[in-house]
Amino acid sequence: MSKPAKDLSQAALIVVDLQNDFCPGGALAVPEGDRIIPVVAHWVDIFHAQGRPIIFTRDAHPPHHVSFLERQGPWPPHCVQGTWGAALHPDLVVPKDAFRVDKGFLSDVDAYSGFEGRVVTADGTRSDQTLADLLHSLGVHIIYLAGLATDYCVKATGLDGVRLGFEVVLITDAMRGVNVHPDDSQQAIAELLAQGAQVVKVMGG
Repeated sequence: MSKPAKDLSQAALIVVDLQNDFCPGGALAVPEGDRIIPVVAHWVDIFHAQGRPIIFTRDAHPPHHVSFLERQGPWPPHCVQGTWGAALHPDLVVPKDAFRVDKGFLSDVDAYSGFEGRVVTADGTRSDQTLADLLHSLGVHIIYLAGLATDYCVKATGLDGVRLGFEVVLITDAMRGVNVHPDDSQQAIAELLAQGAQVVKVMGG
C-alpha cells in the first residue's frame, strides 16, 4: 500500500458528523467519540494552513425521521434539526471558510453517506449542490476522511468516494465506531481498503 502524498494540492478534508448527539452525553453517543477532536483539529490546521477545502458533514434529521425507532428504524431520535444534539461539537474549531453538508434531512429518506447530502450556503439554506459537485468544482481528487462513526457514516462516505472516482485516505486515529459488534470498525476499514482506500495516522505515515 502506497503512502498518501504529503502534497495536498488536490485534497480536501471531510469531517463526518462530529456532532453532539454522537459524542458522550448525546442521544446516540459513539464510545469515546469526543476523543478524536484534538486529532481532527490537527488535520483541520494542516488543511487550513495549505488553503485546502475543509468540509463538515452533519446529520440534519426532521422529527419522526425514517431511521428512528418510532418508525421501526434502528436508532433513537438524534441530530434533530435545530436541537443541541444536531450542532457540531463545541470543542471543534470550524474555520470560517469551511463548507457544511447536510444529509438525512428528508423525513422518508435515510442517508449515511456525505455524498447523499447537500451543501449548505452561507445564509444557512440548503442548496442543490451535492458533495461530489462541490469537490469537482474545487478541483479535488483526494479526500481525507475523519469523524463518526467509522462503521456507518464514515464507511458509507468512503465507499461512495471510491465509487465516484476519488482517492480516499482514512485518518484512522481521527475516527471512532459504534461497534455494535466488537470488530465492526475493523471490518469497515478492511472493506474500504479492499476497495482501494488508503490509511494514514500522521502526515506521511
